[in-house]
Amino acid sequence: MNSAPSVSSSITVRLEVQARPTAVSELTTAIEQTGGIVTALDVTASGNERIRVDLTCATRGDEHAGTIVDALRALPGVDVGPVSDRTFLLHLGGKLQIESKVPIRNRDDLSMIYTPGVARVCQAIAANPDDARRLTIKRNTIAVVTDGTAVLGLGDIGPLASLPVMEGKAALFKRFADIDAFPIALDTTDVDEIVAAVKAIAPVFAGINLEDISAPRCFEVERRLRAELDIPVFHDDQHGTAIVALAALTNALKVVGKDIGTVRIVLSGAGAAGTAVLKLLLAAGAHDVVVADIAGVVSVDREGLDPSLRWIAEHTNPRGLTGTLKDAVVGADVFIGVSAPDVITGDDVARMGDDAIVFAMANPRPEVDPVEAAKHAAIVGTGRSDFANQINNVLAFPGVFRGLLDAQSHEVTDTLLLAAAHALASAVHEDELNPTYIIPSVFNPQVTTLVAAAVEAAAREEAGKPADDTP
Repeated sequence: MNSAPSVSSSITVRLEVQARPTAVSELTTAIEQTGGIVTALDVTASGNERIRVDLTCATRGDEHAGTIVDALRALPGVDVGPVSDRTFLLHLGGKLQIESKVPIRNRDDLSMIYTPGVARVCQAIAANPDDARRLTIKRNTIAVVTDGTAVLGLGDIGPLASLPVMEGKAALFKRFADIDAFPIALDTTDVDEIVAAVKAIAPVFAGINLEDISAPRCFEVERRLRAELDIPVFHDDQHGTAIVALAALTNALKVVGKDIGTVRIVLSGAGAAGTAVLKLLLAAGAHDVVVADIAGVVSVDREGLDPSLRWIAEHTNPRGLTGTLKDAVVGADVFIGVSAPDVITGDDVARMGDDAIVFAMANPRPEVDPVEAAKHAAIVGTGRSDFANQINNVLAFPGVFRGLLDAQSHEVTDTLLLAAAHALASAVHEDELNPTYIIPSVFNPQVTTLVAAAVEAAAREEAGKPADDTP
């Protein structure tokens, strides 16, 4: 699938141009002929014979940007100055900062914020550790923890290169749920060391969001941290994906008039995300699910299954299918992809059942070209923002953690995940549902509120706390 020009690869070029009537049209025509899209053109200075122009355009990436600049440079009377990558400019100095919530104006402020007054607060927490949630940043702060081994679309790039993604995640927590999140990129891939490091920093945080840790190590890291910490541990690659996928499927099934308990579902991907999606589908009442990975359909008869694949084989594939992913999708009602690009084609979608549902969620290139899939499926969703029905984790994790923090929850359970999925699905009202709108926009103001309220209520019920119990 050829990528379209995107603001994520946009550039701003400073140009000195001869002041002639056709100057602007020559610039825009040159860019359009190379496949770019002009998004802004500003004359920043003007003289009798020349003008200075800052021209911004969307490109398909670095190579395409170079082609556009060369086309501008080839125009007569045009001098190309600095070329700025807008995405890199946005990241200069990082995307986060720490600010004091209280003013430090005089000695009185200083004596309460720091010594000697702070000692009284320290003593109160020493006497009653629960007061830390009331009197420190712990109340509203989580850690976004990674080792950089499974960064979306990039793979194992290490902790340092993963930091911009973790910063972005923290920024989204603040924007959508007013949660203070801090990126923690660990320079180790050893499970024991990761667990030890997170446990050592846990006193500062009210929750841990694991991010971009490769399978199968992520399963062990999550399992051990959940067992050893008294704060909730949420692996967004697993559980965030599962929540949003189930919410989208819930509404898609309403549109086509089918029931989750009777549809045939094919799931491409048996890693962290695939396993979590599978478990939540089963918890939601799905019965006929077939999982396929790079080696084909996962079945009890397949040799060399590791423990996680053995569990999948024992809980799926009731009809005993074998063969390839392409074999499995024949006659299926639902395809959910959390795997790799281009694993099926439009022709494969054509062999699915009537009113098929296709969620191709690999990024940036999905499992099947959405345009081709839409020729045969009733509903198509992807992880991309340039197609209808974007299945995006940001719809889930801010509200989930807002609910967990407000409930002062100590754990994350399937009950909470199902509550989040059902609440997210409910953000699209019955009279709004259609094949191109099964999941709300990430900027829908109801999303975080609905998800947070549902998670908080479920967490309080599980913990036996009254609904009006406040932090």
